[in-house]
Amino acid sequence: MRTATTVEASAGEHWSQTADFVVEAEKLGLDVCWVAEAWGSDAPSALGYYAALTDRMLLGSGVIQVGTRTPVAVAQTAITLSNLSGGRFLLGLGASGPQVMEGLHGVPFARPLARMRETVEIVHRVLDGGKLSYEGTQFTIPLPGDAVPMRLSTRAEHPVPVYLAALSPAMLRLTGEVADGWLGTSFVPEGAAGAYFAHLDEGLARAGRSRTDLDVCQGAEVAFAADEDALAAMVAGRKKELAFSLGGMGSASTNFYNNAYSRQGWAEVAAEVRERWQAGDRDGAAALVTDEMVLGTTLIGTEPMVRERLRVWRDAGVDTVRLYPAGESLEDRLVTLGRAVELVRETGSAS
Repeated sequence: MRTATTVEASAGEHWSQTADFVVEAEKLGLDVCWVAEAWGSDAPSALGYYAALTDRMLLGSGVIQVGTRTPVAVAQTAITLSNLSGGRFLLGLGASGPQVMEGLHGVPFARPLARMRETVEIVHRVLDGGKLSYEGTQFTIPLPGDAVPMRLSTRAEHPVPVYLAALSPAMLRLTGEVADGWLGTSFVPEGAAGAYFAHLDEGLARAGRSRTDLDVCQGAEVAFAADEDALAAMVAGRKKELAFSLGGMGSASTNFYNNAYSRQGWAEVAAEVRERWQAGDRDGAAALVTDEMVLGTTLIGTEPMVRERLRVWRDAGVDTVRLYPAGESLEDRLVTLGRAVELVRETGSAS
């Protein structure tokens, strides 16, 4: 398995702290660094900066939110970052959700699947370098009138792999059909076959492709507990965070994280957590989250537990493990990341 992490440029007490983390992560042998774009900093600006600070590590947008930029603007950004980094850029795209799209950007969330499909198609056409003429249900280029098809004056000097962030069955099928990689979350390897891989494989089959054509990139927090008491404290501390994902993410009617957990065996508790969270009972919602739910979707545990969990992820079909290292300080997070990278290497080389 390859190793990856995700950062957000505005995270930490200082902007420079995240940059230091990225630089040191490359020294630790990390393969990929994704830069998030939620409702904080944008991803491309930070990626250009990190490209100048690093030499080997791949850098990806994790993710650019489709609908906040035109498809051609996305393609321009991808070409620029790929050329500037010497071919180290990965284009990660995501539909986001109705709260961020409509509540923050003022962009309708309607038909996210069609918007994603057409965006990927247009990006690929722009990357091919020809004049762009496209007519879809979401985008028409050029618009009717006097405008004529154009091509960019710059060319992609390197391949630009496209990754899609997907949780719903329909978006997973699209990922299998058109993408080079899948950026997943809320991953429980024991329930992944039905919740995720069946839909990915359906999309792959539509396009005449196989699982080897898709980089399965899954992420989880990683933290090492010295003993069982420390582990119990860690798990308890994560329950409110998970309750937020189940109850506070998305809008009142749409929560892809809650749906994902429901498909993996926790439908009843996920519904109850969401109901309590929406009613304002945050502590009550967190109390419903079980230890099994936290441990099932993270890489938290004693070192032997994490090592064994990585083997389970590998055997479930994960190609790239995205590590979110815990720690109070930059040094703590780097120590955790370094040990996790070593364990992934050991796991990847095991028979």
